[in-house]
Order: sequence, then structure tokens, then C-alpha cells
Amino acid sequence: MITMNQKSSIKIYTIGYTKKSAEKFFDLIRNEDISTLIDVRLNNTSQLSAFAKKDDLEFFLHELCAVQYLHIPQLAPTQNILKAYKSKSITWEDYEKEYLKLLSTRDIDNIIQPDILNKSCFLCSEYKPDNCHRRLAVEYLVEYFKLDAEVKHLI
Repeated sequence: MITMNQKSSIKIYTIGYTKKSAEKFFDLIRNEDISTLIDVRLNNTSQLSAFAKKDDLEFFLHELCAVQYLHIPQLAPTQNILKAYKSKSITWEDYEKEYLKLLSTRDIDNIIQPDILNKSCFLCSEYKPDNCHRRLAVEYLVEYFKLDAEVKHLI
């Protein structure tokens, strides 16, 4: 078990499900050493991709990949922040600042423990991590817990 005091490197992954078939999505997960998928979406029943709806996703992850599913909506942006960015009322830079400020107000120690991060994969909808809060969440948690982590984005 990795704790905050250990200096061994951990591996954290991120993945988005858009622009991926179910086969591609689950192959990407199955081909890595992932034990837990952490869903950081505000809404985990999205119709964007049927296999990414909570109940189906949890079933497929367990059956196809032997991966545990966790939904942690406290790592998602608020509806207001998300809406402002999608409507282009704020830039990506503003979104990033607002999201990171939001994370700093949440009680991270009671939301997630650092031990779960090793071999975890953060899920959101965005195809690439560049403009996605899953990348920001991982970077924030690595810094917050002062982890030596390698982050790999599955595309």
C-alpha cells in the first residue's frame, strides 16, 4: 500500500470515453495495470456513450477488466463552471482557475485517500486531457499529497 510518506513512484492514468468504441475503451484499460477507475464526471449517466453510463460501466469494468469502479463527483466541476466554459462565457484558463479554486475548498482528505491513486484511472468524457478537468484533478492530487507519480493519458 502506498502512503504519503513512501517515496516510491506510483502510476496514475486518465481516459476519456468520447471518440472511442467500447472495444477500444476497454482494451486501453485492460492493457494497463489499472485496479480502480475513478469517475470524476458530474453526471455519470450521460447518454453520450452507452457503455459509459454508471451501471453498464461498472459491470463491464468488473467483467472485462477486473477493475473496480468509483464515482467521486466531488472531483467534478460545478454545473455553473462547466456551463460557463461550454457556453464560452469563460476561457479555458478561467475554467482551470475556477476548478482548482473549487478543489481547494473541498475537504480532499475526506474525499479521497492517496493509497487509492496508485494504479487508478481517472475518467471523464473529453477525448484528450488537454482541456479536461480529469487532468487537472490528477495534477492537483499529486501535488496535494506530494506524490512521486507518473501520469499516463490513455488516448
